[in-house]
Amino acid sequence: MTNAHTSAATNAVELEGKDLPAHCPNPAMPLWSSHPRVFLEFNHDGIAKCPYCGTAYRLKPGTVVGHH
Repeated sequence: MTNAHTSAATNAVELEGKDLPAHCPNPAMPLWSSHPRVFLEFNHDGIAKCPYCGTAYRLKPGTVVGHH
């Protein structure tokens, strides 16, 4: 998640396919705001929200979530 950034328009962390599987807290978050790691499931709109801290994550347009 080195290229993860916060989108000013939606205040969500935008992720690309290479950032998946996504989890929170992400590597860009400060250590003091840590909570147990939770892997995120994206809805059909490409949005996920952390149940611990409420951080919103959004898939970059055109990102396809692969399934095994």
